[in-house]
Amino acid sequence: MNNKKILFVATVTDHINGFHIPYLKMFKEKGYEVHVASFGEEPIEYCDKHFNIPFARLPFKLQNYKAYKELKKIINDNDYEIIHCHTPVGGVLTRLAAKKARKKGTRVIYTAHGFHFYKGAPILNWIIYYPIEKYLAKYTDCLITINEEDYELAKKKFKAKEIEFVHGVGVDEKKFNFTMSDDEKEDLRKSLDLKKDDFVISYVAELSKRKNQGMLIRATSELINKEKIKNIKVLLVGADSLNNYYQQMARDLSVEDNIMFLGYRKDIPRLLRISDLYVSTSTQEGLPINLVEAAMCKLPIIATNCRGNRNVASKLIEINNIEQLCESINNAIEKKESYLCSEYSEYELNNALNEMKKIYNLEDI
Repeated sequence: MNNKKILFVATVTDHINGFHIPYLKMFKEKGYEVHVASFGEEPIEYCDKHFNIPFARLPFKLQNYKAYKELKKIINDNDYEIIHCHTPVGGVLTRLAAKKARKKGTRVIYTAHGFHFYKGAPILNWIIYYPIEKYLAKYTDCLITINEEDYELAKKKFKAKEIEFVHGVGVDEKKFNFTMSDDEKEDLRKSLDLKKDDFVISYVAELSKRKNQGMLIRATSELINKEKIKNIKVLLVGADSLNNYYQQMARDLSVEDNIMFLGYRKDIPRLLRISDLYVSTSTQEGLPINLVEAAMCKLPIIATNCRGNRNVASKLIEINNIEQLCESINNAIEKKESYLCSEYSEYELNNALNEMKKIYNLEDI
């Protein structure tokens, strides 16, 4: 009878479905029983048992004490060989709940998808999150970081048993390795009411202060008002967490006809294929998968000079420097080749899986 079990933990089920299905599949193929603990009832592929735990995203909610108690019971009732936790709250509660299990041989792995404390982060982030991560490092058998800045900080400051750097969760290059006929592109453009001569900029990210779409909206207004690019269209793809804040900004700046709020979409590769330029105005990233995806689609990329973006993009601009963004967009039209990012193979899914196999000690199984 199979007694090898692994538990994946994340605050929400969407996180598991969005980033970790290939890893669940890998463990299934290696003969493991795969369990997941997360909040949300969505079906999860390659999962033998899902525990719907009422995690709250904010760390100090009373709801998280209940989640901790449930998680501790699950861990103590199962003899897990490995527990791999993700997301800040999931990482905190899991490592606290797994103290007893670690003494019995369970290996606890935590992936930091971008520390909340980083160069330039608000001081409150350092006051709240840094001491928590420093304390929990001693209950971490392997701390995984996905960008160089986090890796260097962790190596200097934290006392986890092992500290590793991997190139993100991996992007499945097969999803982006396809051709679209001119007719297919034209049909998609028509469905979005894009004209033949429109210059299309895409940015795929949740509408949020952190993703900073306002910078791109303001730059669009500048470019149009100064008549540098009249036919600019910006596709903002992602769920809205700001209750129409950016939509109102576009109206206030009279660029509501140029900024297209597409919401959550499942056809990202196709949208990138009809785009002329990719822009990220984020204030901070862990490892920006959206930039890797744009690079795979051979799009020129402009990105802000922040943690995470620096690992992928070759052309960087300063955060909230509207003039620099406008100038870069103009330059990218004239010198597209100099804005291409050709070195992205290390972020491909197969590479990430191979890096994680070594950490999981699965190479010989």
